[in-house]
Amino acid sequence: MEVKINREIRNYAESMFFGLSMRQSVFALLAIAVAVGLYFILKPYVGTETVSWMCILGAAPFAALGFISYHGMTAEKFLWVWLRSELLEPRQLKCVPTNIYYEALKDSIAAHEKEGLKAHD
Repeated sequence: MEVKINREIRNYAESMFFGLSMRQSVFALLAIAVAVGLYFILKPYVGTETVSWMCILGAAPFAALGFISYHGMTAEKFLWVWLRSELLEPRQLKCVPTNIYYEALKDSIAAHEKEGLKAHD
């Protein structure tokens, strides 16, 4: 008997339905619900081919959210972090360069300039 273990234990995901995790299953059901809802809402107004493309485009983001992970964060965690960093807590970083060499030798430079002015007088 052989038990497969991921190299990184944090990457473990338990399979619930059809090899999908619970999170992936919920988002898949949400995508199906959006597609069915769009079909019944738009069917009286546009043709079958157009409705089918609108259903695919409407359900795709919800289906993708179940599978996307970025830097170890799920899609909703990433969206919350992005929302906080860009809209709720924006920071304006200013780069003010300083010449450390000049700051260290400012007194001696001023002294040499005074000596140069006295020599010319």
